Amino acid sequence: MKRLLDCTASDFRQMDGQALRRSIQACEGRVLLSETIANASPLYPSVTNAELAASFGADLLLLNVFDVFHPAIEGCPDAEEVNGESVVGRIKRLTGRPVGLNLDPVDPDAEQAEQLDALPAGRLATREALNAAKQLGFDFVCLTGNPKTGVTNDATVAAIQLARDVFGESGLIIAGKMHGAGVAGEMGSRLLSEDVLADFIDAGADVILMPAPGTVPGITVAAAEQYVQFVHSKGALAMLTIGTSQEGADESTIRQIALNSKMAGADIHHIGDTGFYGIAVPENIMAYSIAIRGRRHTYVRMAKSVLR
Repeated sequence: MKRLLDCTASDFRQMDGQALRRSIQACEGRVLLSETIANASPLYPSVTNAELAASFGADLLLLNVFDVFHPAIEGCPDAEEVNGESVVGRIKRLTGRPVGLNLDPVDPDAEQAEQLDALPAGRLATREALNAAKQLGFDFVCLTGNPKTGVTNDATVAAIQLARDVFGESGLIIAGKMHGAGVAGEMGSRLLSEDVLADFIDAGADVILMPAPGTVPGITVAAAEQYVQFVHSKGALAMLTIGTSQEGADESTIRQIALNSKMAGADIHHIGDTGFYGIAVPENIMAYSIAIRGRRHTYVRMAKSVLR
């Protein structure tokens, strides 16, 4: 199996979700995922934020605040008017990267720690939305909670089961929480437990998402390492995340988080979408990439043409 960081756009087109998982695993902690907000105006109007993230070294792209029933990405022409492809297919073709989708497993009975936001149906982790995501051609789905959404661990377990049913055994499912998502009792060090992680994996998640050390109170390197080792012992992969706006911090902070996450055993490194509104600071994407794999792999990923 070819390592993800060595793959070309042609390689990605031939991968199903489980092949993508094996390719990620072969990279030994050198895979970078960048999240972007689909409905945010691009940082620079000439390109989408997804294209910008790819050009600064991201291996995987994750679209957030994307409504599957009204699919659109700011800055991307209406693809169906061009050649009949979905807007997701167009971004995949322009960037040469696997593209995934965030959906929120909102729990209507969640104990609120703050006033929660209402989400449109196209952003909820329901069977209908998951089926629409599959039809749009996403390479993977990420079940997690945006701020103030009321996503709980219990609702996430149910959403994982739905996603596995919709995408089948070949689908790639990422699941977990980066922060409390506005839920009392699931914040800081109370966000995770081995029981919760086991529930996610038993429900069918391939990759368990959890906060990177230094991003959520109580998540130290030692704590993250313990959770990652547990996830690995259960046969799943781990993605450590920056979901706390620290994607807009200085580069030295990014490098510290990156190295701590690698020491903790991350298989995928996630950088969030609000360094600037809609995308991490692009230089921080590159700094993170250099920290976990050096200039050679970073510059090759940045320079490699989608025509290869």
